[in-house]
Amino acid sequence: MNAELKRYLFAEQPIGAFVVNFVLNAAIAWAVCRGMAAVPLWGETSVAGDTIATCFILPFLSVLIATPLVRGDVRRGKLSAESLRDEAVARLRLPRSLPARAVVVGLAALGVAAPLAVLSLVLAGVTQVPMPGFMWAKAAFAAGLGAALAPTIAMAAIADTGE
Repeated sequence: MNAELKRYLFAEQPIGAFVVNFVLNAAIAWAVCRGMAAVPLWGETSVAGDTIATCFILPFLSVLIATPLVRGDVRRGKLSAESLRDEAVARLRLPRSLPARAVVVGLAALGVAAPLAVLSLVLAGVTQVPMPGFMWAKAAFAAGLGAALAPTIAMAAIADTGE
């Protein structure tokens, strides 16, 4: 893998995902919970519920948005993906269909990240989070999740361009 591709996959993609998801999720938390003094761990509007939903919705939407953008970068010649295609195809077993890929990545994140995040909250003894803290925690969690998934989403999109 050349330096240009490494920078694209492990710097540009994660940084972009981090910034976009941080801003969007801070705004979502503020819009949904702005009238609440604190957000309970469990309930209709809750930290656990929001975390679980974020673990599916964020990866799902990230695949739907980032994949066409990355494919476009490859088509426009922003990066040369030849060295990655064979590696990525061999390692990533993601559907080529965008909706199916979005569901698979969303379910994988839901199955891995959601239980770990919620269990961490329970074990830490969290019963509620003051609203401003929830807004920043949601933003940071979403930004981290988006950044962590960005290289995989981009690798799969790059692999598609060679097929």
